Amino acid sequence: MIMEGYVGLDLGAVSTNLVVVDTGFRIAGEWYLRTQGDPIASVKKIMKDAEKLIETTEVRAVGTTGSGRHLAAALVGADSVKNEITAHARGALHFFPDVQTVIEIGGQDSKIIIIRDGQVVDFAVNTICAAGTGSFLDHQATRMGMSVEELAEMAARSPESVRIAGRCAVFAETDIIERQQRGASQAAIARGLCEALVRNYLSTVAAGKPISPPVVFQGGVAANLAVRRAFEEELGIQVLVPEHYGVMGAFGAALIAAEEKDPDKPSCFRGARVSDLKLSIRTFICEECSNTCEIVEISDDAGILGRWGGRCERWDLRE
Repeated sequence: MIMEGYVGLDLGAVSTNLVVVDTGFRIAGEWYLRTQGDPIASVKKIMKDAEKLIETTEVRAVGTTGSGRHLAAALVGADSVKNEITAHARGALHFFPDVQTVIEIGGQDSKIIIIRDGQVVDFAVNTICAAGTGSFLDHQATRMGMSVEELAEMAARSPESVRIAGRCAVFAETDIIERQQRGASQAAIARGLCEALVRNYLSTVAAGKPISPPVVFQGGVAANLAVRRAFEEELGIQVLVPEHYGVMGAFGAALIAAEEKDPDKPSCFRGARVSDLKLSIRTFICEECSNTCEIVEISDDAGILGRWGGRCERWDLRE
């Protein structure tokens, strides 16, 4: 039986997420994998993983988001391309219509989105320092000889914590070594790291922002119970975590595509067999003006699939 639905794809520096939703906006399938520095291979792999469901779905529209959203759109044939702020806000609003604050922490960046009356009114993004992102915990877990999942589980069980410097990953490592030499347990250090991440987030990304409930916590780090508890302790309010916390960007992208797609036009979606495409990418500098934009162009055997990077419409593809 063929299901009608929508596809959302979130291509980030650390992870690639994909969802297929039905016309009632229920998630029929979700996939997650590490981008591992090769976004094209990541998109091909995740589309292959989702191929069975996609091929039994009449896809009405496809939306992409994430730092690699333009590349993803060119590969799969997207009908909508939106930034992460818009996509994450839309996903949160679907499950929590009254949400006023969205905390999103991923592997390489973290965000705060302020929503009032269903509209984004302010936001901030941290893409410079790893100390307020999931990679901070990943790195420290590796140094401690465990996976980040093991660190999170240990931190959630620990009845005590030690204070770790959270403003800088280098200082955090110094603190960890000092605490270990003092005899602090691994569990207490793990919990201290989770609390340090929260303090860093609140003092940098969220600095000066009005954090009002309901507060929704999403992104891969939302799986970490110790981080959620630390937010609740610091803020003094309940922090909500949606069931599909790890794919909310992709989910929001699918919803936006569904809402914006012209029902009288067919979808641009190329189907699930993206893995079969033979692709080539080139970059060049446009010297038509003083902006000297670096243009990225991706092609297959049939022609140019997409271009991006320009500040004007000179290199945009025309229908």
